[in-house]
Amino acid sequence: MAPSDPEATRSLAIGLAGEASTLVTDDLTAPAVGSGTIAVYATPALAALMEQAAVAAIESHLAAGEASVGVHLDLSHTAATPPGRTVSATATLTEIDGRKLTFEITARDDVEPIGKATHTRVVVDLARFLNKLAGKRL
Repeated sequence: MAPSDPEATRSLAIGLAGEASTLVTDDLTAPAVGSGTIAVYATPALAALMEQAAVAAIESHLAAGEASVGVHLDLSHTAATPPGRTVSATATLTEIDGRKLTFEITARDDVEPIGKATHTRVVVDLARFLNKLAGKRL
């Protein structure tokens, strides 16, 4: 690979891990985000937290001018969390297939495990991605 090749300057490796956490507030509950009527931590909020953990695992390991975008999330939300509790997610990079990165993610509140997921992200050239996106603007 040529030294100017972004793949040559990535430092991605199986086992990289990242974490993200949040305090469950009313704006993160199912009624607030439109995903239900019970005031518990919303599944869409959990999905976002899990993606944040995956980004935290790899962000500093991408080459200059690269970013990653989420393309798939297979999530199980197995326990409810009320407002006032803290939720944490840990993402571990389990597979690298060219630009495609796969993560196993676990989440828990301060009482018990609340979910798990498999998540796929793709490494993109940021300038090229933004140029393509600009073509879709109204």
